[in-house]
This record gives sequence, structure tokens and C-alpha cells, in this order.
Amino acid sequence: MIANIFSRPELFWFILGLVFFLAELVIPGFFIFFFGLGAWAAAITCLIWNPGINLQIIIFAVVSVLSLVGLRRMIQKKFFYSKEDLSSAVEDEFTGREALALSDFGPDKAGKVEFKGTTWKAESNFKITTGQTVIIVNKENVKLIVEPKNN
Repeated sequence: MIANIFSRPELFWFILGLVFFLAELVIPGFFIFFFGLGAWAAAITCLIWNPGINLQIIIFAVVSVLSLVGLRRMIQKKFFYSKEDLSSAVEDEFTGREALALSDFGPDKAGKVEFKGTTWKAESNFKITTGQTVIIVNKENVKLIVEPKNN
């Protein structure tokens, strides 16, 4: 069986590419995928034509590196969130939403607000009173920056 794989280079490259694709599922970083593309390019080349082992390795290396350099960023933008996108998505969950002040606070004193059933530390540049509805303008770790809601 194993001797048969090495006697048919297209089968060897196909299986190697499949191993790279499966490894991409368990290893983070999204770069092994492109070596799978290179292996499958070598497999297709072997199916169409009968290149020597040196040319097969060159095809594998060139396609792997070119696809890694040329396609990685584009595919990551399309299918994966960048850190900036993820942080803005989290901020959008808070920014502009209403919360309820649970204590008096203002520019010189921090307080607490309730948002989505959870108590949060809060700060404001305005005087906020207990029971007042506030608007979240920013989130800094576990602290919300709020301002009074204009009625």
C-alpha cells in the first residue's frame, strides 16, 4: 500500500494536501492551508504530465508560498474577524444603549449602572442621580462611560 503511494506521485501529493487541510482545522494561524494548495497543485501537475521529483517539489513550494503571500490576508478579511473588527463589534453592543443609574455619581466620583441585567462600574463627566436613565458612550474594560439621556 505505502509503496503504491510513492509509485504514484499524484496520489502522494493529494494525500499530503489532504493532511495539510485537516491539520489546518486543529492548528491555529491559518497558514498550513496554503501548503495543502501547493500539494494539490503538484498532484494536478502529476496527473496532467509526468514531471520529475525536483519539478514537483518546486511546483509545491512556489504555489504554497505565492498563495500564502497573495491570498492569506484576503481570505482572513473575508472569513475571519480581525482584532479591530472584534473590538468594534463588542463596543457596538454597548455604545449608544441605555442603562439605569443605581447610585449617584459624577465627575469626581464613580458609580454603578444596570445594563442588560448586570451591574457595571460607571463614570461620567456629568452629575448623574439614582434612577436616571443614561446613555453609554464608551466601554473601558469593565467600566462604562455614560452621560445623561436628553429627554
